[in-house]
Amino acid sequence: MQWHDWDERAFARARESDRPVLLLLVASWCRWCRELEREVLEDDRVRALIAQRFVPVRVDKDRRPDIDARYARGGWPTLAYLDDSGELIASDTYLEVDELLRRLQLVSDYYAEHRDAVRRRLAEEADRGVVEPAGSEAPAQVGRELVEWVTRTLLETADPVHGGWGSPQKFPHPDAIDFALVRWSQTGDEALRRLVLRTLRHMERGEIHDTVEGGFYRYATAPDWSAPHFEKMLDSNAQRLGAYLEAYQALGSTSFRDTALGILRFLEEVLLDEETEAFRGSQDADPAYAHKRTVEARREHGAPACDTTIFANWNAMAVSALLSAGAVLQDERHTARGLRTLDFLMRELFDPREGVYHYWDGSFHLPGLLSDQAYVLRALTDAAQHTGDNRWLEPARALADLALATLRSETGAFYDTRYDPGARGVLRRRNRSLLENAVMAEALLRLSYLTREEPYADAARAALAAFATDYKRYGHFVAGYARAVELSLRPPVHVTILGDPAAPETRELLAAAWRPFFASRVVQVIDPAVDAQLLERSGLPVGDRPDGAARAYVQRGRESFADTADPALLPVLLTRVERGA
Repeated sequence: MQWHDWDERAFARARESDRPVLLLLVASWCRWCRELEREVLEDDRVRALIAQRFVPVRVDKDRRPDIDARYARGGWPTLAYLDDSGELIASDTYLEVDELLRRLQLVSDYYAEHRDAVRRRLAEEADRGVVEPAGSEAPAQVGRELVEWVTRTLLETADPVHGGWGSPQKFPHPDAIDFALVRWSQTGDEALRRLVLRTLRHMERGEIHDTVEGGFYRYATAPDWSAPHFEKMLDSNAQRLGAYLEAYQALGSTSFRDTALGILRFLEEVLLDEETEAFRGSQDADPAYAHKRTVEARREHGAPACDTTIFANWNAMAVSALLSAGAVLQDERHTARGLRTLDFLMRELFDPREGVYHYWDGSFHLPGLLSDQAYVLRALTDAAQHTGDNRWLEPARALADLALATLRSETGAFYDTRYDPGARGVLRRRNRSLLENAVMAEALLRLSYLTREEPYADAARAALAAFATDYKRYGHFVAGYARAVELSLRPPVHVTILGDPAAPETRELLAAAWRPFFASRVVQVIDPAVDAQLLERSGLPVGDRPDGAARAYVQRGRESFADTADPALLPVLLTRVERGA
């Protein structure tokens, strides 16, 4: 099959030949996608009919999440039938040969006979406009009732036996786990603690967890976390790493630490691309390989292939998780690994004029997607906090300013892509995703606390308010949004360390500031000899530091709680602030 790329040439050919476009959306790691291409689309009858009656276009859904978001049927593979302007006529998932032949014949016959009517109908829909799924209402106020509603929803909809959410398919939902931990820390609600323990323990004991080589498979198809789909993804493993690290720090379970170490081993040994020092996107599913219970047996069988594409948003998730690993496990090797990956992202995939590009395959592609801007911005703020190096704030500011200039809508919510006057079909209509807006809002809030620049916080609150009228229909999927709302309503504990970032006493205070679990904190080192502007904005007294010794100050909002030069005392003071708040 001769597939076309998604570009103007394919649609020009469709117009010239009066044929519809057959769009195939696939994931590189998807077993059913490979089977459809190998066993169905290579059938001689199917090939002949597509060549005669369609213009075929093939798109990797991870490389083009913008196309996937607008055309995917809900899973992969997706077969979408488009008119010559890119408007959707119909769509299917996996079809057997005879089913697909009937469908292709039906669509092509209908298109040939009713092309003008199809165009008129689609034009009328475009003129009427499309009600967007979220962020389209007038901004409303977000308040504590939103946080309480999400907390109740997580408890009420969770699996009471095996933990987690969803039926029959079980995905881990790390944002929900994290939010439950945050709320337990704030309220002491034992039901939330039990929910986190139940979910993480059953996950790590379930078949979804690869105890041989570490890491997790994508999702399970049974409530007890068994019968998984065996692909391993960078994004989901990075997010699960963060969840297990936080739970280990908060609850002290050594099995959570061991599970986190297994994920780290998988990332380092399987997905790491040593040439770029970034991480590959995924490892393919191979049930036979997964069912072998020793490393030796797996080596004899041969490991599944990896998709070598380097995705900016997924690598940024890995950076944030690695920085957390360095702090929680007190192992600077993980911090250094995360910083090398972040260096690659900023060197090869960031342009001050275009923003972050989506993926790298030897060159950079697709700039300006909200997901990439949001997760990389979050990684930059994490790097500034975990390293004590404020040089990461300059690219963070540049990235935030560009996103505000190019992606923000009239409601305050962020569009998922930049405006493209040449976009076709449904790609002309930009979406406003609650999840990605939540990540961007949280990153902007943290940037505001680190820079002491309130406009970033104002932009974050406006983005969150844009979704305040319809968040309930997302159920447990709204946990990340609720966490961002919580941060906007309740200032984090802010630890500011005045001192030379390279001095041992400063490094000891920085490590101590990350030692206890905390619902929400911001940690920053300010060097009075270098960061005069930040020091002035902080309002902290340089004169209180005898002989220029490093000193940590603990604040929340406009309240000051403590100051100390003792790394052993700082975690105690932080814990008192958390429990007394």
